[in-house]
Amino acid sequence: MIPRYSRPDMVAIWSPESKFKIWFEIEAYACDAQAAIGVIPKANAEAVWRAKDVTFDVARIDEIEAVTKHDVIAFLTHLAEHIGADDARFVHQGMTSSDVLDTTFNVQLVRATDLLLVGMNRVLAALKSRAMEHKDSVRIGRSHGIHAEPTTMGLTFARFYAEMHRGRARLVNARAEIATGAVSGAVGTFANIDPSVEEHVCQMMGLTPEPISTQIIPRDRHAMFFATLGVIASSIENIAIEIRHMQRTEVLEAEEFFSPGQKGSSAMPHKRNPVLSENLTGLARLVRMSVTPALENVAMWHERDISHSSVERAIGPDTTITLDFALHRLAGLVEKLVIYPETMLANMNKFRGLVMSQRVLLALTQAGVSREDSYRLVQRNAMKVWEKGADFKTELLADTEVTAALTPAQIEEKFDIGYHTKHVDTIFKRVFG
Repeated sequence: MIPRYSRPDMVAIWSPESKFKIWFEIEAYACDAQAAIGVIPKANAEAVWRAKDVTFDVARIDEIEAVTKHDVIAFLTHLAEHIGADDARFVHQGMTSSDVLDTTFNVQLVRATDLLLVGMNRVLAALKSRAMEHKDSVRIGRSHGIHAEPTTMGLTFARFYAEMHRGRARLVNARAEIATGAVSGAVGTFANIDPSVEEHVCQMMGLTPEPISTQIIPRDRHAMFFATLGVIASSIENIAIEIRHMQRTEVLEAEEFFSPGQKGSSAMPHKRNPVLSENLTGLARLVRMSVTPALENVAMWHERDISHSSVERAIGPDTTITLDFALHRLAGLVEKLVIYPETMLANMNKFRGLVMSQRVLLALTQAGVSREDSYRLVQRNAMKVWEKGADFKTELLADTEVTAALTPAQIEEKFDIGYHTKHVDTIFKRVFG
């Protein structure tokens, strides 16, 4: 991923230096386990750890790979340059390249997930804080983009919190599913390596042994992992779309923080654009872009092929780096979002009480009017508001068919905003506990 949308801690997980460090640890721990069961001399296993503090020369490994056309062999050749050919002769004993590559990939995904969870926690904290702050700030709810009935800004943030909380739970599960390792040798039969080696390597690398591998770890695990990231990205976009709507000039119930010196347009000095939330929509598309290739990686020939390899070299770093950046961008956006309660009320009252139509409809049915006639009476007066800018309550009070069923006091009571917010506390207890 380009530096513009990258955070250093996540990028570091996917750097060649980090990758080769993990490769080394897997090989070294495997040597320890091999020595413990007497397959290789203990002295040789100990000698491997002489490279523990080595910063592997990426350029040198690339140089060797240019000849060998094999990345793991190139690394092992470079490792031998550090510890000596004699001591290196037992490294990779009974192992195959996928033992190193797949286990490393899952280590990287686990570490990436831990950083993503930090980002999720920050987003959740921001959403909860703004939900509490605006629990009772009334705004109009919209369906199909059209005024519906009153809600609160707090409920808007609370539903986003609940959605992201579900996303976090899915991410925790995805972490557990991806946290497996395989050191089972060619075609996964352990013919040339004891299962205890795999158990030791996995324990030391923070993984659990894959119950059955072929020559690779099954890719349904990775498909679920990247699908989870895709769902989280869609939730980010869901929030971003709402913010973009709220910042529209005709709405302006909230807007992104506009810092001193910030410019909105090279041509129009008055512009204050929702650039962060628009950017989040684009980043969500990039994250979701990895989901289909990950699903297609599940099907491979027999015990293995490498059709998945090129895909994962791209989507592993790109997707986790992008989502990590997006989470922190979203958190900062929510933390600093400027909210306008007065505008929310003004927008709700723009159609002069029209949003209370359902209360009047229900009251008429309760008073003995058929639902069909009740709907006809309410809609008849509502259309005068839409078409002529009339006041809904005034029209109802002047409608003799309506007043034949409801007293003026009963009609007046139907315009109490508090009616729509009476269960906010109940909903908040469900969401936040």
